[in-house]
Amino acid sequence: MPGHKRNEKFNIPSADIDITEIDGFDNLHCPEGIIRDLEDDLSSLFESNKSIISVNGSTCCILASICAVCDKGDKIIIARNCHKSVYNACFLKELDVKYIEPEFDIDLGTYTYVTQEAIDKAYTDNKDAKAIVITSPTYEGFISKVKSPIPLIVDSAHGSHFGFADWLPKRSSGDIVINSLHKTLPCLTQTAVVNIYNNEYADKIKIYMDIFETSSPSYILLSSVDKCIDFVKNSNAEFEKYKLLLDDFYNKAKCINKIRIHNNDDLTRIIISAPGYTGNELAEHLRNNGIEVEGATLNYVILISTVADTKAGFDMLIDALKAVENRDGIEKFCYAFDIPKKQCKASDIDKTILTDIDKCVNKVSGEYIFAYPPGIPLIVPGEIISKEIVDYIMLSIKNNVNILSDSNQLPNHILTKA
Repeated sequence: MPGHKRNEKFNIPSADIDITEIDGFDNLHCPEGIIRDLEDDLSSLFESNKSIISVNGSTCCILASICAVCDKGDKIIIARNCHKSVYNACFLKELDVKYIEPEFDIDLGTYTYVTQEAIDKAYTDNKDAKAIVITSPTYEGFISKVKSPIPLIVDSAHGSHFGFADWLPKRSSGDIVINSLHKTLPCLTQTAVVNIYNNEYADKIKIYMDIFETSSPSYILLSSVDKCIDFVKNSNAEFEKYKLLLDDFYNKAKCINKIRIHNNDDLTRIIISAPGYTGNELAEHLRNNGIEVEGATLNYVILISTVADTKAGFDMLIDALKAVENRDGIEKFCYAFDIPKKQCKASDIDKTILTDIDKCVNKVSGEYIFAYPPGIPLIVPGEIISKEIVDYIMLSIKNNVNILSDSNQLPNHILTKA
């Protein structure tokens, strides 16, 4: 293997470096050579006790971390803005989930950060919980700086670049911190790392990583991790050039009165709205001017800049923003993501039926419904479906926000508990 035998006649990109665990190239599931060296380098860079590479993205790391820390049926505390993979891990382990409600920005219409007070209260109310899981930074670049008396798992998928320059935010701290290398560093899609700071869980996380991760890891992806590490080790000058580009962009953007740049905790994550535009309308305008956004919500767009961006790219973005039309303002769309007071365990839902969306209010959801990206559930199995969430889902779909469900039956139906 692989079956293409690196034969050029198939014109498969990167086939020439697509190998398997042949002699001298180590084994991701039992690293003793070059892959062990890569993980040691990552551990040094992220200042962890142990780092494990994932070629199945941060999703694999999240599944492994939660399964390693919690036994079947345990109680866990999670922030309500966690990624769908957190909920999937809780479902697999049949965990008793208690929520932390992060702070909410009414003007922007999104969750921001988890406060220390929220952590303390959640623990006081649930001292038998085995772990706390938060997302920091969020998709919009908001950072939670908290401590926990029980194991803290931090989904820092969008914070891999933190700590590699003085002007960047400090690295996320926790017992276990998960980073997607490919999101904000020069690395190929699907590459991630689980950084373990509490040795108590290292061996068990490794066991679950081997369970969830493919047994045929791509050496194309692994080689990109190698290149990424080499870059970061010698990146001081590149990150300083990057900061100059960002400063120049923000100085020019603030002079464009047809747009609004929203403040967050990470300069590299750019949030833009424009009066009279929905997020998708602004995204379409930017796309027509050569800029593909990372994500579009009802109100704004998100752009991810990285050290790989160029002056030409930033100049193109500025020109695209200057070309935004003057429009009359539209009503701001906002949904306060209140957690339904009534809920049952997702594991208790053994039978579901398709229900007309206009008849599902006050029924128990039997599926996840979420905007993708970023994959944060609007509703999860076991939660009561409110009229407000149905209205929000329909409004989002009407405005071309990418709303997905497990059953793929939107906008007409939702799976509910039978």
